[in-house]
Amino acid sequence: MGILDRFRLDGKTALVTGSASGLGAAIAIALAEAGATVACHGNRRPADAITEHIRKAGKRSESFSADLSAADGAEKLFGSVVEAMGAPDILVNNAGMIHRNSAEAFEPEAWSIVLQVNLTSVFRLTQLAGTEMLKRGRGKIINIASLLSFQGGIRVPAYAASKGGVAQLTKALANEWARRGVQVNAIAPGYFRTENTTALQKDETRNRQILERIPAQRWGEPEDLAGAAVFLASSASDYVNGEVLVVDGGWMAR
Repeated sequence: MGILDRFRLDGKTALVTGSASGLGAAIAIALAEAGATVACHGNRRPADAITEHIRKAGKRSESFSADLSAADGAEKLFGSVVEAMGAPDILVNNAGMIHRNSAEAFEPEAWSIVLQVNLTSVFRLTQLAGTEMLKRGRGKIINIASLLSFQGGIRVPAYAASKGGVAQLTKALANEWARRGVQVNAIAPGYFRTENTTALQKDETRNRQILERIPAQRWGEPEDLAGAAVFLASSASDYVNGEVLVVDGGWMAR
C-alpha cells in the first residue's frame, strides 16, 4: 500500500458531531472526500445542508439531530446512527459551546451545560463508540480540543475547564485502548473563523491582539483542519496515540 493510499477512508463510516456548520462541517466534508460514509449531527440546527453537499459529491451521508446538552443526548444520537448506518469506525467529537462571563458572575446553570456538551457528552459518545471499536480491534476517535486545553483564556472558565478535560481524557483513553487497536487523539484548533469566535472577530482591539500573536497573521479557516482530521482518521496515523495536535497558525510557538 502506497503512502497516499493509507490516507484513504473507503469502506469506513464516520460520525462527526456538531457538523451542521463551521469546523465540524469542514471535517465531515473532508472525511467524505477521503472515501468515508459520514453521519452528520446537528445540535440546535439540522445538518441537512452538509449531508446534501456530501451526497452531491457522490458519497453516502445521513443527517441526525440530538441535544447533547441533555443527559441522554449522546445515547439517543449513537443509537440512531447505529440503527441507520451501523457502529462508526471513526468518531469525531466536535460539538461544543462557549459561554462568556467573568468568573465571579458565571452562572452555575451555564457551567453545567458547557461541561455537559463539551466534556460529558464527549466521554459518553467515546465510551459507546469505543466499546464497539474494541470488539472489532480497530477504530479512530478524534476529540476537538482547543488552545484553552493549554491556556486559561479570559471570561470562559467553563470552556477552559472542559477543553482541558478533553485533552486529559484523550490521553487517558489512549493509555487504555492503544494496545487494543483503537487510536484516541485530539486536534486543538487555534483562532478560527466560526460562530464561537464572532465576538472576538468583531472586537477591534482583541482582533488586533490575536493577529499580532499569530505568526501566520490570519485567522484559521475551517478547511485548515481538513488535513489533520483525515490523517488522524486514517491508517496513516496507526502509531499516533494520545496526541493533542495543535493547528493554530503558530500561536503556541510565540
